[in-house]
Amino acid sequence: MRTDEDGGMRAHGTKEFWLDSLRTDAAAFRTVAAEADLTATVPTCPDWTVLDLVQHLGGVYRWIRGFAGRGVTTAPDPASRRHDYPGADATLAWFDDEFKALLELLEAVDPQMPAYNWAPQPKVAGFWHRRMAHETAVHRWDIQMAQGLAEPIEDRLAADGVTEVLDSLLPAGRRTGPTDRYGVVQLVAADEHHHEEWFIRLRGEGIALLDTDTLLDADGPDTRVRAVGPASDLQLALWGRIGFDSLDVSGDESLLSALRVG
Repeated sequence: MRTDEDGGMRAHGTKEFWLDSLRTDAAAFRTVAAEADLTATVPTCPDWTVLDLVQHLGGVYRWIRGFAGRGVTTAPDPASRRHDYPGADATLAWFDDEFKALLELLEAVDPQMPAYNWAPQPKVAGFWHRRMAHETAVHRWDIQMAQGLAEPIEDRLAADGVTEVLDSLLPAGRRTGPTDRYGVVQLVAADEHHHEEWFIRLRGEGIALLDTDTLLDADGPDTRVRAVGPASDLQLALWGRIGFDSLDVSGDESLLSALRVG
């Protein structure tokens, strides 16, 4: 892993890469939303309807837009996360306006400009180019899955999404899985045109993303697990969208649940 010019540790990604992904997945999300029954349930987001999902994503866009371009690293007012949502008939037009405004901001902002984020990452705006690409990709999958036609997340984006979980969300305390696991997890993305691997050491509530050069047989007899699959499946499993049994797993499968963030 290495520090990139847009801020943070990542496997892949530049401002334009993340913005291209954001545009593509937001368009696909919007297409399904326009055709779907807004009262239909979203199986991968318990207790949510399609309307809830559209309003959630639009609300995230509005929240980020409120502070990501300010040029300061202080946290926004928590009250800014509360929104008045339009009625169902006006929701899609409202979503279009929120996405357009967010995209215009992210296109204009320098990724090196100071900006708040909640992770142990450089406090620069590039964090939000990346975060919005992944937020949108996962929810695009959700809304497609609600209609029974989900497409995988693009493999390079998904590989970066795996890294984002490991270098941002888990260290920031966003773990939803158990915090009493100890051992080493190896994740392997094995796509046709892309191969990548990650090693993670679990120490109860602690977690460390390891460079492969730091792993030695002398490190100790830690319990280990190896999970192999397409990058999209790895990212979706970490987000709790699919089971880890969708992957080729060898070793102690219980360690994998400690990496979940959704």
